[in-house]
Amino acid sequence: MINRRHFILGGGALSAAFAVGVLPTFFSRAASKEQFEISYSDEQWHQRLSPAQYEVLREEGTEPPYSSPLNDEHRNGVFSCAGCNLPLFSSQTKFDSRTGWPSFYQPLAQAVATRKDASFGMIRDEVHCRRCGGHLGHVFDDGPPPTGLRYCMNGLAMNFTPQSA
Repeated sequence: MINRRHFILGGGALSAAFAVGVLPTFFSRAASKEQFEISYSDEQWHQRLSPAQYEVLREEGTEPPYSSPLNDEHRNGVFSCAGCNLPLFSSQTKFDSRTGWPSFYQPLAQAVATRKDASFGMIRDEVHCRRCGGHLGHVFDDGPPPTGLRYCMNGLAMNFTPQSA
């Protein structure tokens, strides 16, 4: 039988477990202000990006699957960061992962960086622009040769520039 004392003690233990296990992960990401080559104030980011781009790039959101026109982009060209225009991926490394997001097996040299993402009760490798820190998506180890990686990117986080063959 649960009485008020058991309920309060149990709630305290649950709260402590939550604080020890979940809150540090949340606050460590919020508190770790990484320095990037390109940095703008929050107001400046809002002026530079659409609301949807801001949510993805600055708040680590995810666009709905199959919503990006870049998912069906098959021309020769370069995919660049929508936040700072740094070239990120060549169209030569793009493939159809059938996940609903533009996917690549390899970024351009010195284009992206990764960090652990423990959101949603799982550990993943988040991919962000190495120049402005914008959230791009995640990388998984279920991609095609030659790397075996799948960089699953948000189309809202990128711009595409076609190039002649």
